[in-house]
Formats: sequence, C-alpha cells, structure tokens
Amino acid sequence: MKRLAFILFAICFSVNVFAGDSLTIAQAHEKVQAFFDANNLPGLSLTIAKKGEILLSEGFGYADLENMVPVDPATSKFRIGSVSKPFTAAALAVLYEEGKVDLDAPIQNYVKKFPNKGRKKDVTLRLTAGHLAGIRHYRGNEFLSSKQYNTVEAGLKIFKDDSLLHKPGSRYAYSSYGWNLISAAIETAADEDFLSYMRKAVFDTLGMTNTVADRNDWIIPGRTRYYQTGFQGGLINAPYVDNSYKWAGGGFLSTSEDIIKFAQAHMQAGYLKQETLDLFFASQQTDSGEVTNYGIGWTTYPMDNGNEYYGHGGGSVGGSTAFVFDKEQEIVVVIISNKSSVNYGNLPFELIELFRE
Repeated sequence: MKRLAFILFAICFSVNVFAGDSLTIAQAHEKVQAFFDANNLPGLSLTIAKKGEILLSEGFGYADLENMVPVDPATSKFRIGSVSKPFTAAALAVLYEEGKVDLDAPIQNYVKKFPNKGRKKDVTLRLTAGHLAGIRHYRGNEFLSSKQYNTVEAGLKIFKDDSLLHKPGSRYAYSSYGWNLISAAIETAADEDFLSYMRKAVFDTLGMTNTVADRNDWIIPGRTRYYQTGFQGGLINAPYVDNSYKWAGGGFLSTSEDIIKFAQAHMQAGYLKQETLDLFFASQQTDSGEVTNYGIGWTTYPMDNGNEYYGHGGGSVGGSTAFVFDKEQEIVVVIISNKSSVNYGNLPFELIELFRE
C-alpha cells in the first residue's frame, strides 16, 4: 500500500506547477539564460522544485536544431549519462529492502560468470556501487562505442577479464563499468531482465513516464538530437554511439521534470525506508578511512558554507546533466543540455542557494 500511495503522489506531482517568489524565479531564469547564451548551447532544460512544488520549469533553445523543435522540460528526452547510476541504485535499494541482495556478499553470488580476481577481499555490491571495487573505467575510444549489445551479460565482456585496478576497498576509482556488474546482479536477484525491472520498480512506480533506455533501434518520441562543439567553434552533430553497453551506469534518457520526481521520492521515507535512504546516501570510506563523498550511487557535495547537497552529474556523447538537491530544505535543481562536455560549474549550487530560506 505504501508504494501504491507513492505512485499516486508522483502522478499528481507531475501535473502541478505552483507559483513561488517571482523575484527569485526571475533571478534564476536570468542566471540560466546568461549561461545558455555564453556557452553556445543547442538546447537546455531546467526544472527547479521545492517541497514538492515545481517553481520553475523552462526550456531554452532547441531539442532538434535541424527541425527547430523547442525544448520541453516535460517531454524532451535527453541523454543523462551517469545520472543513470542513482536510478539503478534505486532498483538495488528496492531489492535490498526485499531481502534479495546482500550488499557485502561476494559478487559471484549474483554474477557467477564474473571471475574471482584472487584478491584477499571480495568485490561486493557495496564496494562496486561506491567505486571502491577496483573495476576499471573506459579505455581508449570505448566511450564512443557504436556496437549494439543485446544483453547485460554481453556488456560484461568488455572488462570482466581485466585485472582490478587495486585491492577492493583500498581506494576510490570511478567506474561506469562497475554498474554493468550491478545490473547483472539485479537481473539475478530480481529474476528479471534489467530494463524490465527498472521500468517496473523505478520508472513506473515513480510516474517517470518519459524515462527510457537510449535504444537506437526504437522510435522514441521526444528524443533530442545530440551536438558537440566543432573544431571551428560552432555546433556540429555528435558522433553516432550505441549506449547499450552501459544501461545501468550511463544509458538512460530522461527529462528534467522526471528527474525532479525521482529526487522527490528520495527526500523522505515512502518509496524507500528512511534507513535505506540514509545507507545509500552516506559517503563510503576507503580501508584507510578516507571519505570518498560517494555513497551507493549518490554523490555528496559538501559546501564551503557548511551546507551539504546530494545528486549526480552526467556526461554523455551529446548530453550533459547536473542534478543536485538539498535534503534539508527539499530543493531540487536539474539542468540538462543536448551538448557534450558542458561544464555547469557552480550554477546548480547557486540556484539552490537562491531558494534557500
């Protein structure tokens, strides 16, 4: 019943836009407009919410330059890159609450074909999700892969036979491929195809009706086109890639308003228990006690003024995402562009500070 109640809340939340402080909203718009103009962006989607109310949701520029299709924050589906990781973490959290995964068990309990690396410490879901397991990140031109992978297991072949970078737990090394391994474990624990389980356990449950896998062989209404800066400084089409090799860690499309719904589900207990939220948000540590500012799929952003925010960034071929929220005051900022390598700098944090009381 608790999950059903949350579904109804999420659906209602998605269709209501509330008025806020008009001066602060105008300041936020001006900041983002100036950033948009200064960075030669094709399109940008911005949504800001506070305490469950959308304060500002606005599209800038075009989702498709060639056909002059304007950005719609509700329906324009952008490549969100590594913001896919907290989405996958939510599915892992559901399985954790159902007692179907042990975060500290050897990964081979769930992915039998993943080789034992002969280390004195096991690769586990907790360490893998916190980038502490020693699994490598992209090499060479792997980020530009155009090969289609039909299963999660097929994607494991890219890295599964490579040596670990270090003893599990000994240091932090960011790895999107680690999330391939997590998605394979999710399939075993859920006894279901990864993408089907994500749809059921996360996207449908939270009313995220415009969040889908970035499948090149599907017609996906609202999907943006993808751009990058050319050698002479103008915009050009981004190269063709196929993200089927990394659904869990960087292969989903979403809208700024759908990500707001996802954030709202993690502000307080309801979709997940409070103990689970606390566990997944808490920064992990290396064996030597070094704080990583990364939990289980979530980045922690400690600020100079003492505030602490959570979220994740996302970089894709033809997509750049900033997703940050303030749990204390329940403020969420989501910014997405359909351009590669956009550096948002302090912009999302400045927007949060505008709306803090």
